[in-house]
Amino acid sequence: MLTHKKHKLLCKVWLEYEGEPLIGKGGAEILEAINETKSITKAAKKVGMSYRYVWKYLAKIEKALHEPVLYTFKGGSMGGGGAHLNGLGESLLKEYRRVEGYVGEILGDEEYWEAIGLKISARNRMAGTVKKVEKCLVTAKVKIRIEKPVVVTAIISKEAVEELDIKAGDNVEAVIKATEVMIAKEKKS
Repeated sequence: MLTHKKHKLLCKVWLEYEGEPLIGKGGAEILEAINETKSITKAAKKVGMSYRYVWKYLAKIEKALHEPVLYTFKGGSMGGGGAHLNGLGESLLKEYRRVEGYVGEILGDEEYWEAIGLKISARNRMAGTVKKVEKCLVTAKVKIRIEKPVVVTAIISKEAVEELDIKAGDNVEAVIKATEVMIAKEKKS
């Protein structure tokens, strides 16, 4: 017999790069453990994973990004080596934790969902204003201030930014999909 239990809305958060998963909860735990222990070996033990698995996971991230996410140094006769996150690794971890925290806060706020009458779906949209556009070789980071007190960052292609002519001050919508945040902008007539 089923009991009347309240449903709980859950989701998984991960970062992607060029359409491929980059880090999720486990990857963030690995980066966080390296950041804390300053060692891949100690980090692997802390998260309960094998050294080999962690090493391969880091190699996969670095291969996808075409650059390292940490610095490593070899040990000598006096002791072992070590590792610590570089700027990119710290940035990935910070971005993952920021998004994870924001999503968890919103999903857990039942009064918010009831008040605005939203259903969770791929069609959710949040109107906002572009605050900053950073173009890289292939991708662009678009910071959007949503009318709720939050800023959403979407990693989209540089081509999309140029096609939509997105610039700071534009009013856009953050279109939330299961795996990414996209940008929508009304076409000019």
